[in-house]
Amino acid sequence: MEPADLSMWGLFLQADIVVKAVMIGMVLASIWCWAIIFEKVMRLRKLQAKAEAFEEKFWSGGSLEDLYDRMGNRPKDPMSAIFIAAMREWRRSSGSLGRENDVRAGLAQRIDRVMQITLAREMDNLESRLGFLASTGATAPFIGLFGTVWGIMNSFHSIGMSKDTSLATVAPGIAEALFATALGLVAAIPAVIAYNKISGDLDRYAKRLENFAGEFGAILSRQLER
Repeated sequence: MEPADLSMWGLFLQADIVVKAVMIGMVLASIWCWAIIFEKVMRLRKLQAKAEAFEEKFWSGGSLEDLYDRMGNRPKDPMSAIFIAAMREWRRSSGSLGRENDVRAGLAQRIDRVMQITLAREMDNLESRLGFLASTGATAPFIGLFGTVWGIMNSFHSIGMSKDTSLATVAPGIAEALFATALGLVAAIPAVIAYNKISGDLDRYAKRLENFAGEFGAILSRQLER
């Protein structure tokens, strides 16, 4: 009797169709998770650098009107999008303002609302596909465990049919079943770690945007009081 192939490829080829499906699913989930992780990490780094560059221009003491004209209507990052949305609302309404305090207060409220809506939309865009990491981290171990249980059931069935309980007979089936759980953990562990890290980074970035929106709103409010 030839020794069983206990390599990863050999375990995959020897596995039952259900266990193979679980293995393939875990490998694909792991690949997609790493693609999301790489995209989110690189994108956050770029956005932080763009935010630094924008804040340097914003706080340089130059005219906000000139900065808005130079940027146009195509923001390159969420902070620029918040600035452009607020300035657009400012230009639409400031020219027709009267002296009534309630009219000026209404404009300030509209600008704040526009900035909050823009911030929420930009953060929703940044958080897209992040739920897949959470879902993979929560479900992959159990899916892998299902493959393991299914494989062990098949192994016991084979043992019952052959009436051979030697280790050489039992080991291949048990190994391929446990391999499914291992693949589930390979997909789940990086997904959980990355989800927690990226979520924390997004929360800090969202707080940075909120702080900017608050400071910019205060600047425009002072302009309205003049």
